[in-house]
Amino acid sequence: MAPGGNRGWLLRLVIAFGFAQGAVSMARPAVSYRALALGADERAVGVIAGAYALLPLFAAVPLGRRTDRGRCAPLLPAGVVLIAGGCALSGLADSLWAMGLWSGVMGLGHLCFVIGAQSLVARQSAPHEQDRNFGHFTIGASLGQLIGPIAAGALIGGSDMAGTSALALLVAGAGAAVACTSLWRVEHPAPVASRAAPGERVPVGRILRARGVPAGILISLAVLSATDILTAYLPVVGEHRGIAPSVIGLLLSLRAAATIACRLVLTPLLRLLGRTVLLTVTCLLAAVLCAGIAVPVPVWALALMLAVLGFCLGVGQPLSMTTVVRAAPADARSTALALRLTGNRLGQVAAPVVAGLVAGAAGVAAPFVMLGALLFLSAGVALRTPSRPGDEGEPAEEAAASGRGAGGEGNGSRRPGEASVPKSP
Repeated sequence: MAPGGNRGWLLRLVIAFGFAQGAVSMARPAVSYRALALGADERAVGVIAGAYALLPLFAAVPLGRRTDRGRCAPLLPAGVVLIAGGCALSGLADSLWAMGLWSGVMGLGHLCFVIGAQSLVARQSAPHEQDRNFGHFTIGASLGQLIGPIAAGALIGGSDMAGTSALALLVAGAGAAVACTSLWRVEHPAPVASRAAPGERVPVGRILRARGVPAGILISLAVLSATDILTAYLPVVGEHRGIAPSVIGLLLSLRAAATIACRLVLTPLLRLLGRTVLLTVTCLLAAVLCAGIAVPVPVWALALMLAVLGFCLGVGQPLSMTTVVRAAPADARSTALALRLTGNRLGQVAAPVVAGLVAGAAGVAAPFVMLGALLFLSAGVALRTPSRPGDEGEPAEEAAASGRGAGGEGNGSRRPGEASVPKSP
C-alpha cells in the first residue's frame, strides 16, 4: 500500500503505543517511590532513573541499521515483552542495584518499540502527511503519560510505600502486555528496491552532517529530558513539600493532557506561526516554566505551570522527528531516527545523574533550573535553524513535489530535470 493510504494501521499503532507508554509512565514514578522506600537518597534515585536509558544508549544505532534493511514490525512485540518484564521484575526486586538493572531492561524495551514505531510512521506516510502523522503517533505517548501517573498515584501511598509501589509496577507490567493486542497488520509490505542493499550503508557522520539533523537531536534531547526529570523528580519534590502521591500523579497527568491538546492543534499552529517561530517560542516558555518549578508555590499554581509546560513540550517531539526524517538520506531514515533516540537516551542517562548531584548539593528543586537552561539553549538552536520549504507557508503539496520531503533531499533520489511523480493525497 502506498504512503498516505488507509490509516487504520496508525490508529492501531497509537493504541499500542498508549498501552506501552502508559506502563512506562506508571512504572517510572513507582520506581522512584520504591527506591525511596528501600532507603535511596536523591543521588541514588538519579542513578536508577539514568539506568533506564543506559542500555538503549548503546543499542539505538544498531537497531536503526537493522530496521533500515528489514521490517519494522518485529521490534514492536519484542519491545512490549521487555517493557512488561522490566516493570514486573522491578516490582519484585528488593535491592537498589536490581532495580537499576530492571529499569535498564524496561528502557531497552521502550527503545525497541519506539524505533520500530517511528520507522513505520516515516515509511508509511507521504511527505506532506508527516507532521500530522507524527503528531497523531505521539498522542499515543501522551495518552500513556496521562493515564500512567494517575494509576500509579491511585495505587501508591499509605504506610507500606514499598508494597504499594511494587504492586503498581506489577500492574504496569500487565498493562504493557495488553499492547500486543493492537499490533496486527501495522506494517505494509515494502518493495525490496526501497531498502538499502548490504553494501550501501550510509556513514553515521554523513547523517549527522545533514542539515537539520543536529538541531532536531538537540531539541528532542532537551524536551525529553524535561519530561523525564519531571516524571522522576516531581515525586521527590512532592515528598519534600508534603504533596501526596495521588496529587503528584494528577499533576503529571495534567501535564500529559496539555501535551495531547497541543498535538491535536499542531497543524493549525504550524500554519499560523511556522515551524521556526513555534519551536523557538515553546522552548523558551518551557525554559521559564521549568525554572519556575524550583519556586515553592501553592499546588494550584504548580498545576497551572505544569499545564502550560505540557502544552509547550508537546511541540518538540513530533517536529523533531519530521525534521530528522526530512534531512536524512532515504536509505538511512531509521538510522537517523535511531541517532535522535541515542541523543534522547544520552540525555536520559546524563540528566537524571546530574540532576541527582545537583539535588544533593543544592536541593531537590535545583534540577528544574538546570532543565530551564537546557531548554533555553534549545530555543536558541531552533531560532538559528533555517526554515525548510513546506515549513513556513509553502503548501505541503508543493514541498512534496519539490523532492524535499522525507527521503527526497540530499540523497540523490531525483536528478535535476526529471519530472516529479505526483503524490497521492
